[in-house]
Parts: sequence; C-alpha cells; structure tokens
Amino acid sequence: MIYDITPPITESLSVWPGDTPVSREVLCDMRRGDNLTLSTLRATVHLGAHADAPSHYGAEAEAIDKRGLDRYVGPCQVIRVDVPRGSRITAEMVRTGIELPRVLFATGTYPDATAFNEDFAALSPALVDRLHELGVALVGIDTPSVDLFDSKDLPSHKAFLRHDMAILEGLVLADVPAGRYELIALPLKLVGFDASPVRAILRTE
Repeated sequence: MIYDITPPITESLSVWPGDTPVSREVLCDMRRGDNLTLSTLRATVHLGAHADAPSHYGAEAEAIDKRGLDRYVGPCQVIRVDVPRGSRITAEMVRTGIELPRVLFATGTYPDATAFNEDFAALSPALVDRLHELGVALVGIDTPSVDLFDSKDLPSHKAFLRHDMAILEGLVLADVPAGRYELIALPLKLVGFDASPVRAILRTE
C-alpha cells in the first residue's frame, strides 16, 4: 500500500508568510487552438512537502543538489505525538522506541495546508540531539518548520546542521497509522538552492 504524504500543489496551498505562493502561467493551451499545452510554474522552493538544504540555515553549508539521495529513501517509522499547539516536542513526549534511521512525527497541529496557522508544533533541539545519538539521519514533520513560527535563532535547525541530518517539512500524515514504512521523498537536483519540493510517499513493508 502507498500513502501519498504530499499536499496538492495548487494556488490555494499556503506558504510561509512573505514567501512566494504558487502561480501558473499558461503559455500555450490546446483549448485555445495551440498545438500543445505549456506552462510556467512560479513558487518558493519551500513548497508543501519539501526538503530543507543545510544552506537554508547555514551560510557555508551544502545546497540541496549536494545532498546524498540515500537520506531520502529507505526504512522509516511514523510516530504520533501528543503535543500542545505552539510548543516543541521533547524526548519525553516520544513514547515509541526509535528503531529506524528515518523518523516522521505526526503532530496534528497543522491540519489544513490551505490555511496557515502560526501555532503549529515543532521539535526541541534536545530531541534532535537525542535522535542523532540513536542513529537517525532524517526527520520529517507535518508542520511548516522544525522550529516554532516566531523563532528567530532557529535552534532546532542549528541542531540538524551540527549533526548533518536531513529535514522534511510540510508532510501530510493525518491518515497514516503509526508504524514502519519505506520512505521515498526525493528532492529535485536544484543546483545551489536552499530547498526542494518533494513527492513524498510511504510504502508499507
């Protein structure tokens, strides 16, 4: 079974306030008599389900095209956490043992990808440190960021940078049962960019 954990990319998809929303310009259209249909896409690279590059939060860090693809494919576990809105997930809130190198957290605090809410949950830097100690290479979350909306110093992003771990944000996990899966969430080879949209899916083992 395949779970598609990517929100639909439409003009109603919310992006971070101040970032570039999705727009489509149709250059040619067979319905207008053209011989083919041809479109131009304009949007932030932090769009829907996306992979952050270290260059997003580290001035001299790698861009997304330099990241090894093995981080974004392989065994994964989905963990549901009971976390209050606007707060950070701590290690104590994670009641499930960490067994695999990729972990996705379902918080339920960002329920509608078309309606941006600022009080989503995020990760605590101490939890990122602990996940690194347990051998986790990638962490994903069903919110727009691994840090809180009003965070300026981005402590959790910096923890990911210290440990060279991969980040997935903006996942849709509402209908995904907790458990073990195969993750496939490949970023595009956008040379020099600070993130990439992904088509993220989970396959049951």
